Amino acid sequence: MDLRVMGIDSPIFQALQQMMDVGEESDKSSNAPTRTYVRDAKAMASTPADVKEYPNSYAFIIDMPGLKSGDIKVQVEDDNVLVISGERKRQEEKEGAKYVRMERRIGKFMRKFVLPENANTDAISAVCQDGVLTVTVDKLPPPEPKKPKTIEVKIA
Repeated sequence: MDLRVMGIDSPIFQALQQMMDVGEESDKSSNAPTRTYVRDAKAMASTPADVKEYPNSYAFIIDMPGLKSGDIKVQVEDDNVLVISGERKRQEEKEGAKYVRMERRIGKFMRKFVLPENANTDAISAVCQDGVLTVTVDKLPPPEPKKPKTIEVKIA
């Protein structure tokens, strides 16, 4: 089913359409994405985030209700890619209880952000308060303007 025919043409729905098409085409093509890629793409599509820029820093804000700090991982890959990932696990069942409805998301989550050139990857902090994770990346100070270099002229 093509979502564009139904009038749904936003980037998120296009990504979902590509993921749905992967299952159909994976038997036909040897260039199909790996399961890991598809899993990561789904995790990224289902993890919304806000990004704010302040005069001296950048803030990445993601809702993480019910997660402990051990369930969340914040890393920098390739010197400029901020990766926030983790997993929300299903709670232990109490004896005699059964689900009537299950709507809360469980499973892996991940977001990747390419950091700007002025991001100081040595000054990153992460705080999770009231179910909201805030990762702060400080900015590097602006480079000093280059002063003209004076060359002494010698008489030969």
